[in-house]
Amino acid sequence: MIWIAVDAMGGDFAPRLVVDGALAATRQFDLAVALVGRADAIEAELRRHADQSSVAGATSLVDRSRIRIVDAPDVVMMEESPSTSLRRKPGASIRVAADLVARGDAAGMFSAGHTGATVMAAHGAFGMLRGVDRPALAATIPRPQRPAILLDVGASVECRPPHLVQFAVMGGVYARVAFGIESPRVGLLSIGEEATKGNELTREAHQLLKASPLAFIGNVEARDVYSGKADVIVCDGFTGNVALKVSEGLVEVLADFLTEDFRRRVDYSEYGGAPLLGVGGVTIVGHGRSSAKAVQNGIGLAHRFASAGFIGRIEREIAAAAVPHQ
Repeated sequence: MIWIAVDAMGGDFAPRLVVDGALAATRQFDLAVALVGRADAIEAELRRHADQSSVAGATSLVDRSRIRIVDAPDVVMMEESPSTSLRRKPGASIRVAADLVARGDAAGMFSAGHTGATVMAAHGAFGMLRGVDRPALAATIPRPQRPAILLDVGASVECRPPHLVQFAVMGGVYARVAFGIESPRVGLLSIGEEATKGNELTREAHQLLKASPLAFIGNVEARDVYSGKADVIVCDGFTGNVALKVSEGLVEVLADFLTEDFRRRVDYSEYGGAPLLGVGGVTIVGHGRSSAKAVQNGIGLAHRFASAGFIGRIEREIAAAAVPHQ
């Protein structure tokens, strides 16, 4: 049985919706969850589910053989500095969850809490993979045919050209494991399709990507992110985060005009969360407003990555691509 560590205190609606999603994941996937957080609060949520089942006269929704509680008395709040909080709160739920993975007591972790704290906790507990200099958050971009991957969307706001090549390799592994895209097309997000367009970062990264063994199709503009032109789109974390937030805001504004099927396609909960790529352990970062469905699918994604030997695959492909360091 593969165990996934879940930061039960992370997110705007924790622990209630996190526990709801975690229990749903134990029923939907062949996995077990370690719920990390304040034990009394988590136990209260489990009792709520047990009581609901009892009142309905149904089989219990809580399979205790697939659940364990790991007490963590502290929480990193959204407004707090991640570095200061992790230093002052050794019992923070995200830190304890990362330690479970580092010790081998869980195969991966999911958190919808403070993104900065999750990135720092993962980096501190797992370190970076061989051949990778910076971590990257990979967002799933919905499209009519099949999803695309945009990275980085916030883990590394300042990047150098070799970092974008590393992101492209890791994004390619993600595309193969999660979406079955055997030869993902890689695009570099820039302000024009010509190789000479953009800033120094994009111009130098273009040349490195062109010389790599990746299926590099060249620069793509922001309007092409949803077009299907590229399967993996790379950029620095500042640019990617802005692009992602603009997209999220647009979807919210247009939600009332969309068909039910299209709403499902653009619903972040369908994909669960953004993998943190480059660190030495499976880490899925959920949206702060994650619903129970998003938590369920984020835990399922962590399970899929752990089952597929995702971390080892990234290391092998980084080595095979001879990606430069900087």
